[in-house]
Amino acid sequence: MKIRLSGPSDRLLRKTIEITGSKSESNRSLLLASLYPGITIDNISNSDDAQVMTAGLQKSNGVVNIHHAGTAMRFLTGYFASQEGKEVVLTGSQRMTERPIKILVEALRSLGADISYVKNEGYPPLKIKGGKLTKDKVSLPADISSQYISSLLLIAPSLENGLKLQLVGKITSVPYIKMTLSLLNEIGVITSFEGNTIKVNPKKEVAPVNLVVESDWSSASYFYSIAALAELGTEITLSSYKENSLQGDSVLAKLYQELGVSTTFNANNITLKKNSTSYPNQFRADLSNAPDIAQTIVVTCFGLGIGCHLDGLHTLKIKETDRLEALYTELSKLGGSISVTDKSLTLKSSTTIKENVAIDTYNDHRMAMAFAPLALKTRLCVNDAEVVSKSYPDFWNDMELLQIEVTEL
Repeated sequence: MKIRLSGPSDRLLRKTIEITGSKSESNRSLLLASLYPGITIDNISNSDDAQVMTAGLQKSNGVVNIHHAGTAMRFLTGYFASQEGKEVVLTGSQRMTERPIKILVEALRSLGADISYVKNEGYPPLKIKGGKLTKDKVSLPADISSQYISSLLLIAPSLENGLKLQLVGKITSVPYIKMTLSLLNEIGVITSFEGNTIKVNPKKEVAPVNLVVESDWSSASYFYSIAALAELGTEITLSSYKENSLQGDSVLAKLYQELGVSTTFNANNITLKKNSTSYPNQFRADLSNAPDIAQTIVVTCFGLGIGCHLDGLHTLKIKETDRLEALYTELSKLGGSISVTDKSLTLKSSTTIKENVAIDTYNDHRMAMAFAPLALKTRLCVNDAEVVSKSYPDFWNDMELLQIEVTEL
């Protein structure tokens, strides 16, 4: 589906948007609920990723296809490896078969898991024969993907002897690891995280507990971008969010202060307000702990006509697409001057934004959504716009609530 976007006729926006649960929290909670039947969950994400995670957890044998869902691939690899009697082939989209998983597989094998590669060494599809994992010590590189770490931590309390995890090197995306540990603590699992060592105690049973998933901060990022690009005085209220969030992307509230947007935390929602048009000449941030908001931030800076330099982006090359190269290509089409390395990007300030450019999305939901706020600055098209369903199926409907015209071509 190709769509055309054009900005609202009423430049002063005052709207309230309902956003469903974080897919990161949802997928962790869903796996824990499969391990411990006493767990119930409220406000589960309505994303494709959460749906394929739910479907995968219900299977005991045969082919489990998780399509583009990287989180589900990593989490289900650990889950099926630890489940006695289950035997599956875990596969996904063409892009998924190009995303490395060797580090996680080797860690699970060192614990006694029976996992083999169906096609290419180090990549999905994986043939997994579930078994009892009795070893309780493992080490793995900490600077590749926090999802490898969380995959091990989520199954750790269900293992006979728990798990001691030694992380090697600089740890990336620490908030996502802490999110996993916080959820384990919430269901009564004892954990510790000191230096580069994480310990998770075993727990056979969990008392009945209800996990309430906070709304997705990654999804909120697009509204921060819209607020930044909108008229002074614009207010957008989003539900349901909390100030002491488990999600690393909640750093948005602090980062967007520099881009003219304030955040007010209310009882169960947040209000974003465009309160300034004074910006830095070059916005700078290290996004090691929140790489998923990089695309949104650089597009915001481009729309504001200011430069930016973002570090800590090394994980973006193994996402749904190589996000750094995709940003380079699409911003260049719009007239931006951008350079990228394997872990950073630099955008030069410019007031030129070309019109009627068609943004390619590369099977990446965040490419579509990150560029959408530019509708407040120029007319543009988005190719394969339906890709947003991976994390935010209602996105285009919510854009229309903000009076951004969405026309299917």
